[in-house]
Amino acid sequence: MKKLLYSGILFFLIVLWSCNTPRPVTAADRAEIDPTATTNDTIRIANDELQYEIIIIDPGFNSWLIARAKPRGFYDQKYLEVRNLDWVTGWNTHVTGLKPGQENLFTMNIDYNSGTDYGYEVNYLLYNYLVYFQLKNNIRLGGFAPRP
Repeated sequence: MKKLLYSGILFFLIVLWSCNTPRPVTAADRAEIDPTATTNDTIRIANDELQYEIIIIDPGFNSWLIARAKPRGFYDQKYLEVRNLDWVTGWNTHVTGLKPGQENLFTMNIDYNSGTDYGYEVNYLLYNYLVYFQLKNNIRLGGFAPRP
């Protein structure tokens, strides 16, 4: 009987020890957002060295980015660049009106060149915004399906 009791306690302790509670989201996990540029879920994506800037004003994106986006470093920069180029081309096609329908969702061209190194952070945030935009609006911008 004692063996059964000790085995039960040991089993319970092993199960309790192996259960891992989710770690809290830290500041490193969140997008590094300039607090002066953040109001009403506005995000500024910029590379000041290249004088490149995108301002996203889309309610819900910031919370989606924190809650659902893959962490920085999950994808390498080349992966992000390939997806961004494809999706930005699709985005710009909608803006110019070559694809009729839902043009009201697309207000401005995104100037994104494959030969320019925008850096990881710009590519990461642009990629996640384009994933969010496609999922939110149930639209495909290019040949790659967005992965949440």
